[in-house]
Amino acid sequence: MNKQKTLYQGKAKTLYSTEDPNRLICEFRNDTSAFNGIKKEALTHKGKVNNYFNEFIMNTLKADSIPTHFIERISDTASLVKPLKMIPLECVIRNRAAGSICKRFNVEKGIEFNPPVFEFFLKDDDLGDPLVTESHIDTFKWATSEQLAEMKRLTLKINSLLSQLFHASGMLLVDFKLEFGLDNSDQIVLGDEFSPDGCRIWDLETHEILDKDRFRQDLGQVVESYQLAANRLGIDIHL
Repeated sequence: MNKQKTLYQGKAKTLYSTEDPNRLICEFRNDTSAFNGIKKEALTHKGKVNNYFNEFIMNTLKADSIPTHFIERISDTASLVKPLKMIPLECVIRNRAAGSICKRFNVEKGIEFNPPVFEFFLKDDDLGDPLVTESHIDTFKWATSEQLAEMKRLTLKINSLLSQLFHASGMLLVDFKLEFGLDNSDQIVLGDEFSPDGCRIWDLETHEILDKDRFRQDLGQVVESYQLAANRLGIDIHL
């Protein structure tokens, strides 16, 4: 497969068409951003680490019958994926208090949520990706009630699978976001990526941060922490 037209360029990934209309190339770049793009930096090897991390997670989910757009990794920084009609929503699961929810509800960082908190956010950088309700989604026709139910079902299943996986690897999966789209059969399919860019990962015992909060909080060792999390999961990445 060869890159052809640039279809989409996000903060850290670029999507290209190929000679096959049913195959796209997703390239993971070294670009890193936070606070809706206000803070930016290129971090050496980040694209490679995220690509390998995403490959492992997507294959793990596919093995448990989660439909994903991922096909295969084709280079250190690129993967082959299926085209989707993306739904403009982020599904967010919070297993513990961290980030914005601490400010919104004045809760202490690290408190465990039982059951986990599930939230929908509108994917719109200009609006700051606002929290939305199912009533908003229905009124503005961003998704049907059936699609929302399936997205929530899959998100909760993914959370159960990955929380156990990370815990067994000495880590806490604190929270994460997922994005879904529709394939050619109008089936809800997991799209985008799953990497330390879009989730919070802490060491099980020390609560050391192993995710993009290291970049947000100027803690340093960002890529090294991503690689450490990957290594604990058994992902072999040579930098």
